[in-house]
Amino acid sequence: MATWLTLSGYFKPMLLSLGVISIVLTIWIAKRMRILDGETAPYLTAPLTIGYFAWLFVEIIKANIAVVRAVMSPDMAISPTLTRIPTPQKTDIGKVMFANSITLTPGTVSVDIQDDHILVHALLSEMSDPEDFAEMAERSGWAIGENIDVPRKGDRISGETS
Repeated sequence: MATWLTLSGYFKPMLLSLGVISIVLTIWIAKRMRILDGETAPYLTAPLTIGYFAWLFVEIIKANIAVVRAVMSPDMAISPTLTRIPTPQKTDIGKVMFANSITLTPGTVSVDIQDDHILVHALLSEMSDPEDFAEMAERSGWAIGENIDVPRKGDRISGETS
């Protein structure tokens, strides 16, 4: 509606009220048809997603610096690696958000998504450790409303004794 107001320039009360009524009616019909869920209309998690994008932006900058250092070094110390990264996300949108986050990070590209893992190509071998992706997996799931508890370095796995 904001786009229509901006582009049309019509601010008549009758048009505005009919616009609001049509929006409310459309949402009510969609809700009755049960086609609104967390994946088709993820508006409730928008603040979480914006916070995740801020964190991801910082990670992109850090990865950019690492890639530039490797490529600009005299010996060009790159070591391309393919690795499987476990995906703890349960929904398709969660897996896609995680895979896209990996691809947005310089030096890594999501090659294939399977039910339980993502195949990732990393420019540097130190960027291919699956445990290094644990925080991104957890935060990307959190950004879309999935509660994911990903084991991290040093965490004890059930059944493990010291």
